[in-house]
Amino acid sequence: MGDELTAQEKYHLITRNLQEVLGEDKLKAILKERELKIYWGTATTGKPHIAYFVPMSKVADFLKAGCEVTILFADLHAYLDNMKAPWELLELRTQYYENVIKAMLESIGVPLEKLRFVRGTDYQLSKEYTLDVYRLSSVVTQHDAKKAGAEVVKQVEHPLLSGLLYPGLQALDEEYLKVDAQFGGVDQRKIFTFAEKCLPSLGYAKRIHLMNPMVPGLTGSKMSSSEEESKIDLLDRKDDVKKKLKKAFCEPGNVENNGVLSFIKHVLFPLKSEFVILRDEKWGGNKTYTSYGELEKDFAEEVVHPGDLKNSVEVALNKLLEPIREKFSSPQMKKLASSAYPDPTKAKSVVKGPVKNSDPEEVVPSRVDLRVGKVLCVEKHPDADALYVEKIDVGEPEPRTVVSGLVEFVPKEELQDRLVVVACNFKPQKMRGVESQAMLLCACSGGEPSQIEPLDPPAGSCPGERVFVEGYESGQPDDELKPKKKVFEKLQADFQISKDSTAQWKGKNFMTKLGNVSCKTLTCGSIR
Repeated sequence: MGDELTAQEKYHLITRNLQEVLGEDKLKAILKERELKIYWGTATTGKPHIAYFVPMSKVADFLKAGCEVTILFADLHAYLDNMKAPWELLELRTQYYENVIKAMLESIGVPLEKLRFVRGTDYQLSKEYTLDVYRLSSVVTQHDAKKAGAEVVKQVEHPLLSGLLYPGLQALDEEYLKVDAQFGGVDQRKIFTFAEKCLPSLGYAKRIHLMNPMVPGLTGSKMSSSEEESKIDLLDRKDDVKKKLKKAFCEPGNVENNGVLSFIKHVLFPLKSEFVILRDEKWGGNKTYTSYGELEKDFAEEVVHPGDLKNSVEVALNKLLEPIREKFSSPQMKKLASSAYPDPTKAKSVVKGPVKNSDPEEVVPSRVDLRVGKVLCVEKHPDADALYVEKIDVGEPEPRTVVSGLVEFVPKEELQDRLVVVACNFKPQKMRGVESQAMLLCACSGGEPSQIEPLDPPAGSCPGERVFVEGYESGQPDDELKPKKKVFEKLQADFQISKDSTAQWKGKNFMTKLGNVSCKTLTCGSIR
């Protein structure tokens, strides 16, 4: 099809629905002479979800415009990004990504034979590439590397050196894949401008950069693999799709941060150049829109009801997902999915062959319902001088009452309005006549006299946010910890405070989505 288009028509296809293009003049000049060579890369970390249809629909546009398209499965990047993909799972997750991305492309009618698929480790471990990494590290400052990855690389309180390497590798990929342009989300902009600055310093050409907008998730924020409620998984059943869409943010007349409308704009419209609103005859019957702007206008004016919009998206989305579900219904694909993303509550480690379920009573940290809390009120216990009675917001309609023995260690004013870490699934018990409904976790020094400090969630955390141990993000907490099982006591034996004041279990950090949980001053202590 690209041979039949003018340079201007190709430019329109390549750039439609993009938020920004860096290097427009160069793009237009290339299109007048030959076909554009472009790549899109994806780090093989969390499970791909329906937002991945957004770049897939642009890949379809690129092919229609006659571009030579490379898809990079950035396996090494996945490991470097704070080890989002553990080394032992890297190969399995890359296999999963290859299969699921190809299934997505086939579901929207993209011919796979026109694409080039590459793994990062196919060339990123070569002598030449490694030497260029060293050359780049000699001209890039730590400040610039950290700034470049700020929107993409997982930000933690004590970043690993690997995260600083990430932007440089992505810049070098442009040269080693021999492309004219790189395509990605606008969250990659700092890495793109970093590449434009750094590649010429090694004697390589500056590339063109094409950026998609970030599509809102179902909750109105960015759609993310780590935020279960914000996304629809590619293998979700029809019932799950219905439930998640029903809960999706889609306020009547509100077109801002509307994930349902955005999915229509960036995926469904580009694929078929129209969208059909399905509705009962008594509400006007079905209506076909051939312009997204017209649909958005009608929704803003409340001509289109959110319920009809969601139902119509549900039908169209299930048509896209059905061939993917079918492909992954085979025993081989089911095994791949469960092996690449093992449930940490069911599998102790990656093993060759079938993944065996471990004891359902296995003592793992995800069984404790740990949350961020905010202390709303602190009072002395009426009948015990050593105890405080706190009211703590843990993200529920009413604050919980928590009794803690901190009077001798933490002044009342230091607790008031403080963010803390709270274990919320203990059986409530009375302490000197006052029922305590949770436990406030604290760091404790090993010396005499003892020093105690409440654990601190990362700045910016909100009450009710989940606190988890690294590697145990997906496990579900028990409804209630049974005292006779002593689950918490067994886990607590391996709770510790590291040399840099980070809370840990068996050397793995306590975390929220914003970073590590720590304490203010104590080191090498315990947690109780």
